[in-house]
Amino acid sequence: MSPRAAIVVTGSELVRGDRHDRNGPFLAEALLRLGIEPARITVVGDALEAIEQAIREGLEHHDLVVISGGLGPTHDDRTVEALAAASGRALVHDEELHAQIEQRSRAAAERLGRPFAEFADGVRKQATKPVGAEAVGLAGTAPALVLDTGSAVAVVLPGPPRELQALWPRVLERDAMRSVLARAEPADRRVLRFYGVPESTVARALADAGGEGDGVEITICARDFEIHVDLLPRPGAEARADAVGDALAASMGDALFGRSEASVEELVLDACRAHGWTLATAESCTGGLVAARLTSVPGSSDVVAGGIVSYANAVKERELGVPAATLERFGAVSPETTAAMAHGVRERLAVDVAVAITGIAGPGGGTPAKPVGLVYLHAVTPTGERAVRLDTPGDRETIRLRATVAALHLVRTLVTEL
Repeated sequence: MSPRAAIVVTGSELVRGDRHDRNGPFLAEALLRLGIEPARITVVGDALEAIEQAIREGLEHHDLVVISGGLGPTHDDRTVEALAAASGRALVHDEELHAQIEQRSRAAAERLGRPFAEFADGVRKQATKPVGAEAVGLAGTAPALVLDTGSAVAVVLPGPPRELQALWPRVLERDAMRSVLARAEPADRRVLRFYGVPESTVARALADAGGEGDGVEITICARDFEIHVDLLPRPGAEARADAVGDALAASMGDALFGRSEASVEELVLDACRAHGWTLATAESCTGGLVAARLTSVPGSSDVVAGGIVSYANAVKERELGVPAATLERFGAVSPETTAAMAHGVRERLAVDVAVAITGIAGPGGGTPAKPVGLVYLHAVTPTGERAVRLDTPGDRETIRLRATVAALHLVRTLVTEL
């Protein structure tokens, strides 16, 4: 039986809803890939008692507990203290760790023009750990810790996602983690990604293809306006998983856009590279979200030349060359203006592929003829162009995000259909 893990995410701002948790999903996916079952994710505030209880329950009922957050220098960073209490261990000061954190803190003090004395107490606090805990490394000033309690392994990671993800590979190299991984059975996962169809349609097609059972576990998840299907076969059920996946893919036709975990932006960039093409964006209602998705991929600079956010009509005219007559006759939110934006950014930035978006994201600005949620997309390549109209219900954020995903998939289909 594969090891089971509990994930504990700390932070009162997460409980209040002021911020969204990014660490829990990252850790759950990472553990699943390693063959460790992420049995639960618990989000708790900064109260010592709440953190201690969540850790204690995790240690009692799971093989691994991974905790994020609460490792900073302030009074409300209580994770280390909670871990010590939950595991029945005293706290000790680590001189070597202190020296490492102090070096980083002195550099920060100098950069900020502040005296190091303001940081000294925090440094000592962050260099304190439960007896037996191993300090793995630093990405900021908060260390990752690994503690083998005898019955379970606890891992503590910093709250900032960048730091957590940087230290995670080092955690996996520790002997305590290797002992857990030695008992894991990495899932031989099959992945199918769909766009442009509702989740219910995929569910029906999946049932017709054979569905779950006979050693194959299947999950269907609507994520970022796509439908993600994962098939996880137990040993001996691989052939059935392949058969179900192939039948599902065949029945869904063009709605299937990938059989890997590559994101749509990665697929767009790879397709452009295959043709030796460059790309630019012209955005209005999405305010640069399409360009942000594309440039979030490392190495995207060999494809993405840039983008123009043309929110005002004057910018559409001046920067993209949209004729004033087009704006006056058809309006800013129209297929004619969107096409002019796409051709304009393609010419102005001297690229091969361009995509443009205009729309009414709301909550105001809609009319009976052009209601909130109306979005026009237009993409151009050296071999053709295509326009799409969206009528998207929802709030402002939903409309903008849905338009962003639609624009990426429009470019994907136009570039990959060649």
